[in-house]
Parts: sequence; structure tokens; C-alpha cells
Amino acid sequence: MLSNSKNRLRRRLFRIFRDNETRIHELSYLFWECTWRCNLACRHCGSDCKAGSSLPDMPLGDFLNSVKRLPENTQKNRIMVVITGGEPLLRDDLAECGRRLAGMGFRWGIVTNGMLYDEQMHKRLTAAGLSAVTVSLDGLEETHNWLRNNPDSFSKALQALKIISRTPGLTYDAVTCVHQRNISELESLKGLLLSEGILNWRIFTIAPIGRAADNAELQLSSPQLEQLFDFISRTRKEKRMNLTFSCEAYTGKYEEAVRDSYFFCRAGINIASVLIDGSISACPNINRAYSQGNVYNDDLSDVWETRFKCFREREWMRNGRCSNCKDFRQCLGGAMHLRTPECGETLRCYNFRG
Repeated sequence: MLSNSKNRLRRRLFRIFRDNETRIHELSYLFWECTWRCNLACRHCGSDCKAGSSLPDMPLGDFLNSVKRLPENTQKNRIMVVITGGEPLLRDDLAECGRRLAGMGFRWGIVTNGMLYDEQMHKRLTAAGLSAVTVSLDGLEETHNWLRNNPDSFSKALQALKIISRTPGLTYDAVTCVHQRNISELESLKGLLLSEGILNWRIFTIAPIGRAADNAELQLSSPQLEQLFDFISRTRKEKRMNLTFSCEAYTGKYEEAVRDSYFFCRAGINIASVLIDGSISACPNINRAYSQGNVYNDDLSDVWETRFKCFREREWMRNGRCSNCKDFRQCLGGAMHLRTPECGETLRCYNFRG
């Protein structure tokens, strides 16, 4: 552990870096919410997606038209287009989507539950230029299947991760949403991942949004959060796998221990989204009232350059429990997905002080 003076210096330098990144706001991640259809009905879904969605899939041509309007000098190979949903593998044209994006110079990846990810699908997608995959694995078999509401979900997700992790050059990670039922399984889950050679692991908690808002069992208590951060810290010190806590929250005294860099909500700073109805937002988990425009009416590039003020100027987040917080300049009020216009203040604080 670094000394307090070194930590203070590192945090000050990071704030300078963060302010510069915000000023430049170079787009590097563009999420495309291509469908609301899903083959699972997960208990924690933030989008409340269903097998039959009331909204049709966004046509590929509509999305491509929106990104074609990015300036000619845009370095498209510096932008990762992440195709998400719903479950993107339900689209019959997913490989074609990726192929067209790769042909335009973008890197592209997907976020998937793994239910439809087999060797044949893997070959189709990698042939189309797939460069990154995130697969959800939310505990050991019984717990994962409980959360995902499907008895085959665990085996399918694990099989997908085995296929993906053995492909040279493909960026991947297993993502685990931690809650009260699976926090005691983390050591065993780590052992399973290590035994299968799955060495990239990212951990989230579950925000009280969507279906999860009505299920207290999915929310960790403060002692459980500390238990989680201690686990992440220990595992990172082992250096046997790349485990990080997600970018979802400032963790106070744990900042130097649970991730590679400091908390930085890059929503609206480096991250944008085109949502299922064409809305232009930042991270797709953010309350949709914070959308900044719509690709059917607005130019994506212009929206990115001239709007997103509420994401880039965070002083408005200094309210409620954040009003007099001494760590506000480091945290800036937390992650945007924990803010709702109705509530005003953050839904959850993860700041543990030493």
C-alpha cells in the first residue's frame, strides 16, 4: 500500500488527467442497443427486456447512417462499437452487422449471456472481425441459474467463455454481478475460472434500477461491500488473474486496491450510446431521461460535440448526501447510472473512508 502522501499526489495527478480527458472528450466507446429481445428473464435486468419486445430491432442501416456522419478525420479504429441489448445474438444479421462495421474501420464487440454462443457462432463472428466479447457469469451453477431464470444458463455461459478465452488476440472478460446470494461463492468461482484458463474477470454490484429495484436480496449491505472489496484486493495481489472492480463507483480507501486506475465515470466523456429507439445517450444503463438527442432527428457527431453538458460538468451532482462530502472532487457525485431525475441525489454511495 502506498503512503498517504503518495496516494494524495497520485489522486491529484489523476484529477488533472480526468479534467483533460473531459475537456477533449474523445469518443472511444459507442454502445449500440440493437435489440430489446432477450432469451432470458434475469431478475436484475436494468432494461426489463423480454422475449417479445414492444420495440422492433433497430435496422442495421439506420445505425450505420448515424455513424457515417462522424467527421471524416475521425480515427474509427480508435472507437470500439459494443453491440448490446437485450441479447444481440438473437439478431440473425449480427455477423453482417459486425462485418459492415469492420469494413468502415471500427473495432466491434458484443455483450452476451452466452446462451447462443457455440463454436459455429464463434467462427461466424470472428470471421466478421469480432474483437471483444463480454459474457455474464453470475456465481456457481445453482446461483447463476437462479439469477438468470434458466436451468441451462450457467453451462452455456461457461462454455462460451471457454471458447472465447482460447482464441488468441480476442479481448474478453467474464462479468459477475455480485449480490447477497453469490458473495460467499466468489472464492469458488475464482477457482473455477482459473482452472478453465479464464483469466479476465470484472465484478459489478447490482444497481437498484429496472427489475432489481424491487428485490432487496440483490443489494449488498455496507459490510458485504467491504467484504467484496477485500476479496478483489486479495485476488489482485495474487497476480494469477486480471480482476477489476467495474467503473461504477468511487470506493474511498479501496481505490488503490480494486482497479487499475481511479474511479472515472466516462459516460458522456468517452462513452456514448445509440439506444433501441434512436436516442443518443451515454452508458446504456443510465436513466433515459438523460438522453441528449435522437439519431432520427439529430446528427450524432454534433450531439457528441455540443451537448452532454450534464455529464461533463458535474457540479450539479453536489446535492443530497454529496452536498458536503470531502471527497466530492475525487468522486464527482458517483456514477451517472446511479442518478435519476426523480430522486436527484445518488441512489447509492460506495465511499469507505480509512
